[in-house]
Amino acid sequence: MHINELETPVPVVDLDVMERNLDRMAAYATEHGIELRPHIKTHKSPRVASEQLRRGAIGLTCATTHEAEVMADLTDDVLVAYPPVGAARLRRLMGLPAHVRLMVALDSAEAVEGLAAAAKEAGRPVRVLVECDLGMHRVGVTSIEDGLRLARLITERPPLEFAGVNFYPGHIRQAKAEMEEPLAKLNTDVREWLRAFEAAGMKPGIVSGGSTPTAFAAHQIKGLTEIRPGTYVYNDREIVSTGAAAREDCAFTVLATVVSTSVPGQAVVDAGCKALGREPLRVGNGAGFGELLDHPEVTVKGMSEEHGILDLTKTAWRPKVGDRVRIIPNHVCIVTHLNDFIHGVRGDRVETVWPVAARGRVA
Repeated sequence: MHINELETPVPVVDLDVMERNLDRMAAYATEHGIELRPHIKTHKSPRVASEQLRRGAIGLTCATTHEAEVMADLTDDVLVAYPPVGAARLRRLMGLPAHVRLMVALDSAEAVEGLAAAAKEAGRPVRVLVECDLGMHRVGVTSIEDGLRLARLITERPPLEFAGVNFYPGHIRQAKAEMEEPLAKLNTDVREWLRAFEAAGMKPGIVSGGSTPTAFAAHQIKGLTEIRPGTYVYNDREIVSTGAAAREDCAFTVLATVVSTSVPGQAVVDAGCKALGREPLRVGNGAGFGELLDHPEVTVKGMSEEHGILDLTKTAWRPKVGDRVRIIPNHVCIVTHLNDFIHGVRGDRVETVWPVAARGRVA
């Protein structure tokens, strides 16, 4: 099938670019002796996850129970990097296939007690990482003392097993040239935490961290044993704005059709917020909700549910009704979640289609 035979709006992935992204991250992890446990939140797809595992990933990271259920068909090592709070969530986690070596990240005594009770009832060992807040200020214990207390509680609640610590440096999203100082502080903080845990006889076996913006600087964080990048498989405008990827590394675009050119200085495509999401850029001075692959000066300046408005004031290009365009979204993870299927292309040919099988929350 030719790409222009697809009904729009539709997500398409350049397979050559995606495979290059996968190879690059796998090679980096191997070169620096860091294990790769990619987060599947970006692609939510067994098709892509299997490619990550084939390239040496030790396991997979998930955020939702449904993601864990889907990925359990591919690997016996699953990390749920989200506090396992609530009876319904715990029931589903304990219901994962017996071959899965489940690991979870949490930051509260309440989460430990709930998990311990569920694991004991299911007769299932569960590895636990203590989530540490090292600057993101979203989840995670905020002091070393609280982290040690939580680690000790975990060891007192078999069949739970204290496996180590994890953190998410999502606060480090500056442009690459501005990352040196926050990375140095992160390195200092990680070393301080690890020294304290080791001195208390609670040396973490696993030190899990990383994000796509910081992934290729992970070797600067001493003591880090594994990284969990997610967006790198596809990349997007925001990742490009941090310098963690180049524009030509954006594998994922939304194919859209120009449906109106009646208003001067703009064109309307059939990809609105239900196709592109509505997240603004958080880094740099970029405007809009996406930009055209072939015309980077053209951005999506506004959206309705099914309408995307292209800003043509900075270009001499004038599209016609019926023209096709490919839009690089601001935040690809959200856009993936809006779709049931992804079309993989090489050039103008559709080579494969795969489902976004871990989309949604209900099994």
